Amino acid sequence: MIYFAHRGASALQVQNTLAAFALARKLGATRYELDVHLTRDGELAVHHDYTLRTPDGREAEIGALSYAQAAACPLENHFDSAVARVPRLADILPVVRPELQLLNVEIKNDGNRYPGIEAVVLRQLQQADLLEKTLFSSFDYDTLLRLRALDKKARIGLLTRNFDVSAALRLGAESVHLNYTRFTPAIARTCHENGLKVYLYTVNEPELAARLQQAGADGIFTDRTDLFVHPA
Repeated sequence: MIYFAHRGASALQVQNTLAAFALARKLGATRYELDVHLTRDGELAVHHDYTLRTPDGREAEIGALSYAQAAACPLENHFDSAVARVPRLADILPVVRPELQLLNVEIKNDGNRYPGIEAVVLRQLQQADLLEKTLFSSFDYDTLLRLRALDKKARIGLLTRNFDVSAALRLGAESVHLNYTRFTPAIARTCHENGLKVYLYTVNEPELAARLQQAGADGIFTDRTDLFVHPA
């Protein structure tokens, strides 16, 4: 069983922030998951939702903001008094690079709202010399098809709510990512028979993780990095 730090150590710091990834690394994480959006000026912003609350209280689409505007939007921080901001993917990569085994980059692109984001993400990971350690996923299947067309060797995980092994095989995917509540031993068998790994989200209890592993899961995404991995 392998463990991805889901949006960093997101049960202990504001998710998808530098602090969350730095803490996950300190706790011993070597595999991470994060979400990327494309700002108006072409920067890859790491955040989950498509919108941010601006300093004057408005909801703004990340794609309509420059990165400087996005970074000026303070994030809610229930953990400490630090000001939390949206980082760029370029800011996160140096934090997770040491001892990195795998980085799952979820491309947020429903309905292709960020045209061209696939090429931008591929280029940035290639320039960072981390492409071989990056696993790309997205709920938007067409995004993954475009990614595959751009790079025949890119590592892809099919992130889906409706399991269909043929969809994963058409992509040349290496894994299937599911909500753990949709997972069954039959899905695990089908995936393994076709050379696919099964990674489940979001699992924060060791007892549940053990049951899922027994049922055939290969890995989990967890907010509680502290419960599953330990510093070397």
